[in-house]
Amino acid sequence: MTQPIDIISRALKDIGALEAGETPAPADAQDAFDMLNDMVDQWSNEQMMVFYKTEIIFTLTAGQTQYTIGAGGQINGTITGSISGTTLTVTDVSDGAIALGMTLTGSGVAAGTKITGFKTGAGGNVNSDGTYTVNISQTVASTTINAYYERPLSINSAFVRVNTNSNGQPILNGGLDYPITILNLENYELIGLKTLNGPWPRALYYQPGESLGTITVWPNPSQGEMHIFADTLFQRFTNINDEIVIPQGYIMALRWCLAERLMPMYGKASPTQIQMINGFAGHAKATIKRTNMRPMQVARFDDSLIVGKRADAGWILTGGF
Repeated sequence: MTQPIDIISRALKDIGALEAGETPAPADAQDAFDMLNDMVDQWSNEQMMVFYKTEIIFTLTAGQTQYTIGAGGQINGTITGSISGTTLTVTDVSDGAIALGMTLTGSGVAAGTKITGFKTGAGGNVNSDGTYTVNISQTVASTTINAYYERPLSINSAFVRVNTNSNGQPILNGGLDYPITILNLENYELIGLKTLNGPWPRALYYQPGESLGTITVWPNPSQGEMHIFADTLFQRFTNINDEIVIPQGYIMALRWCLAERLMPMYGKASPTQIQMINGFAGHAKATIKRTNMRPMQVARFDDSLIVGKRADAGWILTGGF
């Protein structure tokens, strides 16, 4: 498996700072490692570079409209599992769901432990039992573990799942899903009655903070399970010798984009070399972005099914029933 030191060595050779067979000095390797992590952080802000969407699942509390998300926030998951080395084995998810980048806390769990990859577990809260990769090697016996979501930079879409009943009794695994409108600050400010009570939320406004984000739902819900989709943040590499688990094509992009950023540090100013490395870096990123681009969704319903107002008593702005 490729490690950060492999990418660093290749990038330094690409710019002529190392010869074939040489290895970088510890100080040079650390500088390049810091640059690599800074670059990965920046990629989290480039939507077309993000290859995975995180589904954030949490149960709404009746009468509560604001929820914090991030390490230590109110939105989190509760799982039962154990850790051996860098493998987390999950046997039960009692609340929330499992997602990449989650911070784990619990008895015996090392500080800063995060989920960095899926093995046999599929994440979410349906086929979630199984194994996952964590960033810190450790041994933890089976215990209850709290899992906090990463604070998302923004929210792409969402829906709410409401309970369904038959003759007054809840239907097992039953529920209707209603889309949630994502509001910006200006649209949220236009809501005249922000304290309106409703059966379930129909819109949300997200305010990202430095470490915690705040999700505000409207109207004031009485029930529901929220499903929010956000771009997954790239994880910083913890150690220069960590194994990198990432889709095809990203290793090449990391290598050439890192070389592009290391050239000024090593005084490389040859126009020919700069043009060549910029070209390789640009092509590598463009290839990834083309792969991650989603085609526009086209409605497949008959026109007669979509011309009227949505029958939904919870959304007063469209007239309800």
